[in-house]
Amino acid sequence: MKWFTKKKKNDKPFKKDEVTRGLLVFAHPTTVISVEELLRDEGYEIRVVSPPPEYRTGCDLSVEFPLEAEAAITELLHSVNMVPLDVVPITGKGMEPLQFIRTKDYGDYLMVRAANMKITVDKRTREIVNISGGGCPDVPYLATAMIGKRLRDAPEPAEIAFSLCAYSLNTAKEELVKMIGD
Repeated sequence: MKWFTKKKKNDKPFKKDEVTRGLLVFAHPTTVISVEELLRDEGYEIRVVSPPPEYRTGCDLSVEFPLEAEAAITELLHSVNMVPLDVVPITGKGMEPLQFIRTKDYGDYLMVRAANMKITVDKRTREIVNISGGGCPDVPYLATAMIGKRLRDAPEPAEIAFSLCAYSLNTAKEELVKMIGD
């Protein structure tokens, strides 16, 4: 049982100078992906973000979480051996995590970027016209498996590959589906 209450839709917004969020910093992207799944399954409102430069450890992902849940979350992570390298409150402008997802509208085409992976679709047909970015060896395979297919017919990148690039591309595809449907 969680000791904190989840934010409701009608709750007042937080003041900008209030410290309400924190970052869980890990050494490996696979750990971040597992932590994201675990915390979402447990009902926590979290998001995967790019940490500020001073907290990068080679892994360009961290987990942003509600600071009020720090004790419960860290206890849970310790119990499953997914201990963060650091737990950092987001205290000021320089500490803000970097935007993980960005979009660019090119008229007939929409591009979504998650980390270094980009996916572009024709907005009318929902066909994937380009995949680029990243540096993982599976990027050409992902592109070959997805380009030319409609969003609904393309495989989920996280189901056919297991790299940070596949995770990022999967996140970008999910964002596209939220924005324009499949």
